[in-house]
Amino acid sequence: MIPDRPQPGRRWQGWADRHAGWIFAAPWLIGVVVLMLLSMAASVVLSMVEWDGVALSGMRWVGLEHYRHILSLNPETADKDFRIALYNTLIYAVFAVPLGLAGSLALAMLLDSTLRGIGLFRTVYYLPHVLGGVATILIWRWIFHPDFGLINAALRDAYDGIAAVGFAQARTWPVPGWLYSPTWSKPALFLMSLWGAGGAMLVFLAALQNVPEHLYEAARIDGAGRWRCFRHVTLPQISPALFFNLVMGIIGTLQIFNQAYLLESGGQRKSLLFYVVYLYRRAFEHYEMGYASALAWVLFVIIMVLTAVVLLTGRYWVHYEGER
Repeated sequence: MIPDRPQPGRRWQGWADRHAGWIFAAPWLIGVVVLMLLSMAASVVLSMVEWDGVALSGMRWVGLEHYRHILSLNPETADKDFRIALYNTLIYAVFAVPLGLAGSLALAMLLDSTLRGIGLFRTVYYLPHVLGGVATILIWRWIFHPDFGLINAALRDAYDGIAAVGFAQARTWPVPGWLYSPTWSKPALFLMSLWGAGGAMLVFLAALQNVPEHLYEAARIDGAGRWRCFRHVTLPQISPALFFNLVMGIIGTLQIFNQAYLLESGGQRKSLLFYVVYLYRRAFEHYEMGYASALAWVLFVIIMVLTAVVLLTGRYWVHYEGER
């Protein structure tokens, strides 16, 4: 008896069933390869050439010369603007990341309740994370304006109130120049960074709601107060969320662009010259695509090193459920 030959349609159906996962993942994989991996490979090549980004005939191979210039320790040949941009970015990260973590955790703890209408409050505090963009930054520029901004107007009213109770010299106290001052421009950005704390707040809120209540009950029985409960119960239990927000905060702050680019006016004396802003200018204002690509890879290495440090140290303070 001759067995039936497999039909072409059945053969194709069997192949599709065996490779269904790859078929559905193919669009994403193609996007990763074409838009990410090939772009990264091209930027590596560009970082070793001198090119204005227009005429291919003007492309000239320079090897590692861009990297030598960027990382040079010689004051005469070093890129001074690179050092300024790196310094400004690191200072911003050092202050903005802890401030953002503390602010988002405080919001999450306030919203971790069962009050009536708490869902509305959670939505309101999360919306700024979604409603960012150029319009929001321009509103902040108006709020921080030294002459008619809301913050300085409130400070002047406070000075008048202090003067009314007997301290007449309070009316002569200066108000900060904020975004128009090289001294106060970074603190203004630190405060602005709290506007988007809703994203990290949502992560903290989910972690807080998963902390077992019996742990708090056991801690209270042992005589622990609110601070000890927070220190020895809450923080260890939400440490994975803290770890995630810390890593994402470092990556995000080191790539700050929109705020610095839109708010820089020249009067800050390069205090708002952040790394990605400097990279953008070298690429699209000075048409130095090769040098900008080298700057991008230097930033990539810095982010990778800092992330690796957090990952390595995380084993000492991040506690996952089920671990001893």
